[in-house]
Amino acid sequence: MINPEKTETAAPSGIRILVVDDEEDILNIIRFNLEEEGFIVSTSDNGLDAWNKVERSLPDAIVLDLMIPGMNGMDLCKKIKSKYSVPIVMVTARAGETDAVLGLELGADDYIRKPFSPRELIARLRVVLRRHSTATESLEGSLSLGHLHMNRAAHRVTLEGKPVDLTLIEYKLLKLFMENPDIAFTRDRLLDRVWGRDVYVSDRTVDVNIKRLREKLGEERERLETVRGIGYRFRADGPAGQA
Repeated sequence: MINPEKTETAAPSGIRILVVDDEEDILNIIRFNLEEEGFIVSTSDNGLDAWNKVERSLPDAIVLDLMIPGMNGMDLCKKIKSKYSVPIVMVTARAGETDAVLGLELGADDYIRKPFSPRELIARLRVVLRRHSTATESLEGSLSLGHLHMNRAAHRVTLEGKPVDLTLIEYKLLKLFMENPDIAFTRDRLLDRVWGRDVYVSDRTVDVNIKRLREKLGEERERLETVRGIGYRFRADGPAGQA
């Protein structure tokens, strides 16, 4: 049985973890401890439901039990890794090495044997998340539109060379817009891409965060347009036709 102890260092807020296990008590304990550390947690008790959740809203990492109904952990791991680059910590109750080795060969980033403590699980999650972040930094690069510059690897935004103080949600919104200039996003799509479907927030929350983000963009605020009857769009050309 898992010992519900807490870790000492809080996780960065906004990191979304999907936990897949068919034992309800284990799901509840893992969820409690991860949420105590600042993670946003969704759960699933079978492989098919887990795959649907991954497809709807890709998490930042997955804790995946090997023995689950619907689609076993090995098959689910292989399917996820064939399409997405998301860290997976595989969980097994078996004592042998065969399943652990096979899981790693299929793409799992780490494995942990039951019973385990939340402290060990969270430590392993931090390692795979940090490793994944480091591996993608070189791919992330920077974005620039007009006087607005975003360093995605450093999660830093500057306007005319001066830092812009953004909340995590504001940063995610701006990153999505700058990566997809001139694309109109509905409120529902923004909710899915920025907050995730497993987190309930209203359309009003989107509008409030857009308003706050716009206020922080100075002369570039006009790029963030309201598209009547649809949602929002970030223009590639600036207020005066600047690129």
